[in-house]
Amino acid sequence: MKTPKLTHERLLELLHYDPETGVFTWRVDRWRGRGMGVLAAAAGSVAGSVNGDGYVCIKIDGENHKAHRLARFYVTGEWPRAMVDHRDLDRSNNRYDNLRNATRGQNRANSTSKNKHGFKGVAKVRGRYMAQIRKDKKNINLGYFDSAAEAGAIYDTAAKGVHGEFARVK
Repeated sequence: MKTPKLTHERLLELLHYDPETGVFTWRVDRWRGRGMGVLAAAAGSVAGSVNGDGYVCIKIDGENHKAHRLARFYVTGEWPRAMVDHRDLDRSNNRYDNLRNATRGQNRANSTSKNKHGFKGVAKVRGRYMAQIRKDKKNINLGYFDSAAEAGAIYDTAAKGVHGEFARVK
């Protein structure tokens, strides 16, 4: 992941972050236009807007940043090396206690993506339902079952063991 140009000092100069609410506000007036004649955002106003994917994005010095990554940077002083996961799956909830560093696999494990059978980790194969889970970049077959619900229950149990706090079940 490419490290942004934004420094921690510059971030603190421009924005205030409230870890309790997850909201960023501008510390300074933001101007736009050729002669900088149009006030784009007043000091104290909420920074950023929600994009089409549900993430809050903030433009700083011509560079777009997702607020959840900025929040980790703001508090720790270091850019997250990996992904930043929203515990509650709400991409616009940037309260600090809702954010955690995650690998791509952990981030994927904390998703609600279910298939047409209604269960995560379940596929229909030759008339039966197969449960499988991904661990260490490998698919592990958990068995074949007569119902999607049975296979889903087996997946949920395995997910808790494999993915721990990142497991998103049911």
